[in-house]
Amino acid sequence: MAQALIKLGEREDRVLTIVKGKFGFKNKSDAVNFVIEKYEEELLEPELRPEYLKKTKEIMKEKGKRYRTIDELRKDIEHA
Repeated sequence: MAQALIKLGEREDRVLTIVKGKFGFKNKSDAVNFVIEKYEEELLEPELRPEYLKKTKEIMKEKGKRYRTIDELRKDIEHA
């Protein structure tokens, strides 16, 4: 497990304290890990998540449509 010493501003520290309390974490380290996990789930490469692949396969089965580019597929998924 990696360890890091980080400097937080007053606002960021307050946010971590709120996350810690809201979700019942033992310490701020758990709160930081939670925030990172949520960031990863929501913002980092969603097309690689298993749920995304499952959804794309379902869409292709339902419509029987073939996609020439990933952009065409994204457009259909976003407007589904």
